[in-house]
Amino acid sequence: MKRLARFFVNVKKEMGRVRWPKRKEMIKFSTATIAIICFFMLFFEGINGIISAVMKVFS
Repeated sequence: MKRLARFFVNVKKEMGRVRWPKRKEMIKFSTATIAIICFFMLFFEGINGIISAVMKVFS
């Protein structure tokens, strides 16, 4: 039980050392993440369309 209590004390200390992103940084990171996801969504949708068109030609 003592080890578990020490674990949570150490977790609290470590969480105090974390540098959390500011609001402006968070907006920038979130925007970049959403843009990358949209890019890859469109990219793979395009690849899927090309493969589907090729499959229709050969079937």
